[in-house]
Amino acid sequence: MNPIVQKSGLSVVGLLVAGGCALGPAVAAQAAQTTPTSSSQPDRSAERILSIDYQAQPNFFYCGPAATRIALSAQGKALSQDAVAKLLGTTEAGTPSALDTTRVLNELTGGKYRTTEIRDAVARPDQVEQLRRDVVAAVDAGRPVVANIMGTTVDTDGNPHSYEGGHYLTLVGYRDGGDTLRVADPADPALGEYWMSLPKVANWIAERGYSS
Repeated sequence: MNPIVQKSGLSVVGLLVAGGCALGPAVAAQAAQTTPTSSSQPDRSAERILSIDYQAQPNFFYCGPAATRIALSAQGKALSQDAVAKLLGTTEAGTPSALDTTRVLNELTGGKYRTTEIRDAVARPDQVEQLRRDVVAAVDAGRPVVANIMGTTVDTDGNPHSYEGGHYLTLVGYRDGGDTLRVADPADPALGEYWMSLPKVANWIAERGYSS
C-alpha cells in the first residue's frame, strides 16, 4: 500500500496521514528581514516572521483547513476555513495528507509549494537541515509552511504541546538562521504562536510530511 496516499481516521497508519486534530495541546507575533548569507552555511543571525491572519480551528477536525488558511493569509488570500476544507477534502476523519495541503496551496497561490516527507521515526540530521533550508527559503519568499505533525514536544518557553492523534500547523517564521522556528498553532488560541527548536519540529513531522 502506498503510504503517501493512504488515508486514516483518528489513528496513525503509514506516512503523511492526517490522523486527527485536537482542539488544544497539553497546555493550552514581526522581525526585520536580514540579507541571506552567500555561504553554504546558514546565517545564524537571520530572522524573519511573516504577517498572518491567525484564526483558530472551530472543531477537532479542522486543523488542516485552519493551518492552510493561515498560510494563505500571509499571501493575500482571504478564504474561509469552510472553503479551504472543501478544497482539501476534509471530513471528520481529518485532512488526508500533506499532499492535499500542497495541492490546495498550489491551486491558490501559483504552484510553488512542494511536499517533503520525513519517512524515518526520528528525523536524520540531513532531514533536519533540509527542513531548515525549506522553511527559510519559503518564508523568505513570503510562503508559510504547512506541517503535518504527531506526538508531544516542548516549545522554547517550556510549554508542552501534545497531538498524539496527529495535527496540522503552520510554520510562519524563523530566527537564529533557522535554528528556531515560529509556529502558528490553530488548536491553541490562548497562545496562538510560539517558538520551537528546529530538531523538535523535524521530529514532530517524522513519519509525516510538510508543504513548503
